[in-house]
Amino acid sequence: MNRKVTVVGGAGNVGATVARVVAQKELADVVVVDIAESKAAGVALDIYQSCAVDGSAARVLGVGTNDFAASANSDVVVITSGMPRKPGMSRDDLLNTNYNIMQSVTAQVVKYSPNTIIVPVANPLDAMAQAVYRLSKFPRERVIGMAGVLDSARMRTFIAMELNVSVENIHAFVLGGHGDTMVPLPRYSTVAGIPITELISKERIDAICKRTADGGAEITKLVGTSAWYAPGSAAAEMVEIILKDKKKIVPCSIFLQGEYGIRDLFVGVPVKLGARGVEEIIQIKLTPEEDAALKKSAGAVKELVDVIKV
Repeated sequence: MNRKVTVVGGAGNVGATVARVVAQKELADVVVVDIAESKAAGVALDIYQSCAVDGSAARVLGVGTNDFAASANSDVVVITSGMPRKPGMSRDDLLNTNYNIMQSVTAQVVKYSPNTIIVPVANPLDAMAQAVYRLSKFPRERVIGMAGVLDSARMRTFIAMELNVSVENIHAFVLGGHGDTMVPLPRYSTVAGIPITELISKERIDAICKRTADGGAEITKLVGTSAWYAPGSAAAEMVEIILKDKKKIVPCSIFLQGEYGIRDLFVGVPVKLGARGVEEIIQIKLTPEEDAALKKSAGAVKELVDVIKV
């Protein structure tokens, strides 16, 4: 295959899920890079062997972080490196540790794939995306944080559970930072085109919105570590949209420069994704309450980026 996707931190749960989905769907050849070199080789070999079962011609290679040259000229690089959350730990607790990881990883990505599109996944997501953006000096269209795709998927799941309908019928939008201050938008969330505000009581909608914001923490409490299947699948969907130039509108964390009244900050908003990365930032009309919630969420992100001075 001509296309290449590199997953940094690919031996971890999230990274391995990304690599598996990309290879299974035959989207590209995959390079799994991880500080745990032996594990990276083993995970990659396991995924490669699964391709024989799935009927995928994708090739999968696992290397250590000293062998970044194998990632050269990647079309997309997904960065899942970082310490996962433990029970009782907030995304923000991970800030400084994961920032140091972003510094070393981004330098290697830029060195070997200067024209790639980077999809950061490590938490706290928006701050880490901003760090990668500043460190890489890439145009904003080519650094796209994975947040809203996951958060919207969680909201869609909870709506499906509430109404006992297929998730395929449901569209949901979640904006803002990827944290406790995220902004689910019930007015823009629909079931077969019908706004959920006409199908679900306000009390139940409020409960769904809260559960969406707490979605990661809920799984961390149950499992003992961060979620991986849904985050990995969400990142893989972004990769697919980019590689297939789908022009699909999805919520992603992007460096805003005045859109929604927010400047010089990564915040989740709806964007059109395609082969060039972010091809358009979609500005939807918000009520005063929704706008205030988005600004509050942006403020929470700013507190984090100010700490690491990015």
